[in-house]
Amino acid sequence: MTRTVRDATFDVLRRHGLTTVFANPGSTEITLLTGLPPDLEFVLALHEGSVVGIATGWATAHDRPALAVLHTTAGLGNAVGALATARVNRVPLVVLVGQQDRRHLAYRPFLAGDLDGLAGSHPVWVGRPERPQDVPGMVARARHEAVTGRGPALVIVPSDDWAAPADDEEHPAPTVLRHAGAADPDAVAELAALVDDADAPALVVGADADHPATWAALVALAERLGCPVWQEPFAARAGFPQDHPRFAGHLPAGRARLRAALAGHDLVLAVGAPVLRQYPFEPGPLVGPGTRVALVTDDAEDAHHSVADLALLAPPAAVCRALATAVRARAATPVAGPDRTAPAPPGPGEELRAGHVLAALAARLPAESVVVEETPSSRPDLHRLLPARRPLGFLSAAMGGLGFALPAAVGVRMARPGTPVVAVVGDGSSLYAIQALWTAAHYGVGVLVVVLANGRYAVMDRLAEQHGGRAPWPAFTEVSVSGLATALGCPARRVEDHDDLLAVLDAEVPGLGTRRTPLVLEVAVVPDAGFAP
Repeated sequence: MTRTVRDATFDVLRRHGLTTVFANPGSTEITLLTGLPPDLEFVLALHEGSVVGIATGWATAHDRPALAVLHTTAGLGNAVGALATARVNRVPLVVLVGQQDRRHLAYRPFLAGDLDGLAGSHPVWVGRPERPQDVPGMVARARHEAVTGRGPALVIVPSDDWAAPADDEEHPAPTVLRHAGAADPDAVAELAALVDDADAPALVVGADADHPATWAALVALAERLGCPVWQEPFAARAGFPQDHPRFAGHLPAGRARLRAALAGHDLVLAVGAPVLRQYPFEPGPLVGPGTRVALVTDDAEDAHHSVADLALLAPPAAVCRALATAVRARAATPVAGPDRTAPAPPGPGEELRAGHVLAALAARLPAESVVVEETPSSRPDLHRLLPARRPLGFLSAAMGGLGFALPAAVGVRMARPGTPVVAVVGDGSSLYAIQALWTAAHYGVGVLVVVLANGRYAVMDRLAEQHGGRAPWPAFTEVSVSGLATALGCPARRVEDHDDLLAVLDAEVPGLGTRRTPLVLEVAVVPDAGFAP
């Protein structure tokens, strides 16, 4: 039997561990997907945004690329928001995009896609094979581009390419690609001199520091300097153990409050974080007069657009480990830390608030839990009450678009079936990717989804109030998220009472690590009274 491009590509996928295929199939991919070999696992999601979202969660939890397959223009278009989130979250994905048969593309047939540029600048690389035999090498290259660029790499494949004979010549992609993990001693010495010259340094950590080795190095550095450690605002992940005595809290996302939070520090050392992500715009500098800024990052984009006095493009773990022994030890300064006080339980007849739900979760979730967040109006309470205590303890969408948390939580739990995974989402947020619940139910993914249901876009209502106007959009109290979940085959229940909430959490949380079916808890809450970005 003639060896095909499809056969050769499957060998490339096996070589690089890309043997789980996340997809919503279309006709331009049928020649690829029909009759998959038994060692390739197919995972169906009911919308392309969920395909990429689940793959993103899976790749994040595995710390290696995931494979997604999208259907020509419609599929790629539906997935652009999720691809943008993967790019900003620095998650490597290999994405195969179907195209019409190349033999009549010139005639603009039905389902022919204008795919070049459709995803904008969000892919880190896009490959378009000049001939079918180029496909396996391009897929191998896409894997390397995704890892190096830390984002989605696309390969656009005409449908007839898969059945073409393979030439089995060498592929223009290395079999193994290694990334150096050492820190340059001269660069570390320059950074250490800057730190030692400061009277009152502070650390700011971000999502790119979320790794066990980086956490350990940062703890050693923070204790050596005796300084506070802040988390960047709107981070996709936690960059430091948030129950550590040196943890000061999350920085505000407005420049005036940011300057106030960092006042008294003459050096801000950011590690694995952009300098310094803000929302919305406020006039004035990021830091006060006399405060210098240094950056340690392995992301060139963050380094290139930063306002740092010194930016070091290098692996954060290696740099911080070396820096912790190079700088002089200091006496510890007091750190107030975030207020972890739980709200008082609601009295008789009082309605539940998001803080009640989050406090109840915080009292019960084990330290190894992964909390995937998408609840904009309640995010401050979540950060305050649910600290990340282990690497990958917190996951969110750094890009800010909705529709990430629910499918990402499914993907994380697929990758780590013994780890408690909880998605905390608003009811409005859940509707952007509600189809992912079917995937969770069908494949037996034991994720807990806690929906804070206030029947409206509460964060938008608050923003409208802050702008002094009336919100023209209505509430959507008619929507039943638990009803939608049930219709998708996912177990669900609605909770409206505090005692009922505690009872169901007491019953369900202890078994989250071994749970084999998803569960949606739609918890009725009143909208939060205020929102401070």
